[in-house]
Amino acid sequence: MRPLLYCLGLAVLLGPCLSCPSPCSCSTKKNGRLLAECAYKDLQEVPEGLSSNVTILTLSANRIGWLGQASFAEVPEVQSLWLGYNQIGMVEPGTFALLLHLKNLDLSHNKIVDFPWQDLRNLSGLQILKMNNNRLAGLPRDAFHSLKDLRSLWLNDNELTTLAEGTFDNLPSLSQLQIFNNPFNCSCKVFWLKKWTENTSVSITKGGSTLCVAPGRMKGRAVTDIPDHHCVAPSVQLTYLSNLDNTVMYDGLTLTLHCSVAGSPPPEIRWKIQTSSRRVEINGPNVARDGNVKQSQEHFLVFKNGTMAIPNFSKQDEGIYTCLAVNDVGTRDVSVNVALAGSENPAEDLLRDDPHAGHLGGRSCYKGDELDPSGTGEKLVIVYHMPRESKSRAGGAVTQVQLGTLLLALGITL
Repeated sequence: MRPLLYCLGLAVLLGPCLSCPSPCSCSTKKNGRLLAECAYKDLQEVPEGLSSNVTILTLSANRIGWLGQASFAEVPEVQSLWLGYNQIGMVEPGTFALLLHLKNLDLSHNKIVDFPWQDLRNLSGLQILKMNNNRLAGLPRDAFHSLKDLRSLWLNDNELTTLAEGTFDNLPSLSQLQIFNNPFNCSCKVFWLKKWTENTSVSITKGGSTLCVAPGRMKGRAVTDIPDHHCVAPSVQLTYLSNLDNTVMYDGLTLTLHCSVAGSPPPEIRWKIQTSSRRVEINGPNVARDGNVKQSQEHFLVFKNGTMAIPNFSKQDEGIYTCLAVNDVGTRDVSVNVALAGSENPAEDLLRDDPHAGHLGGRSCYKGDELDPSGTGEKLVIVYHMPRESKSRAGGAVTQVQLGTLLLALGITL
């Protein structure tokens, strides 16, 4: 009786470990890992009834077309999951998120267009990821950022036309990368990839087969052949333009800043304005050729040539003005902190507001002055005299405004 009870107890203990869906064959490896072999079984979905301690699950070469959140709920300890050569076209968010022990994931040779990349955030132990021979047309920049142990990444034979700069950053263990046979558009958006491949220690399989499909001048050439002179990061300079030459000005002060940019392709000019009461972003000119201005931004006049004008500049407009130059290679910006002071003795105001200003010896910026990029700060102080009444030739009173010196209290850091 006692041996019988012992056998029954052993069966109860081992039963869950040995449970196996009928299409599959299950066995224990010498290292104690439990293998569930379900390949080449003509399966249309992940089978139910798998043991909870399965560590290797092979589902390759079936007809599985869909993966859901509960597909692998029975195997939370799985370490190797082989799903290549199926017909998977749909992967629900959360499908892989709880497989925290996963080290090898093979989804190659399927029909995946959209993948829940957020599922990879918890898979910090993942070492091999095969996504090749699918229909991926794009990747988020941070798709792989949490995969500190990732050694091998296969993305070849997809439909990738571009990759965001930084896609392969934060992968300290990466040693093998496959991205060949993708229809890359070799505009300057992938110029970073050329530079990255020139400096990385990662082995890039068939690097010479990482070819361009567009633009026409690059078709059939390797991504690494993109000419350097076609792609130049932006440079930017900020210049103050004044109307000091006018003896009589209209009511109020018009502050005018000019942003000069260079680069290839030609950079777009954008402005960011931060005052005490609001934040404004202007992506491109808002003054049309006919002089019409977008109603929502009519206070800040931005022209196609990179000039910004702020009519009737007042204390409410004090703040940081930033010009950004943006192209496919990168972004550069320069900022000035504009403040307005009014006094009959502007030097006293300036010294009281900014004790460092006195070190400049009263330097003025006049029309066309470039804001010095060699300094360490970002402060531009406008000293502005209050309006005074004067007589017009007709005998009437008009408002005359005298603009004091425009002092660069600190330089601009580019």
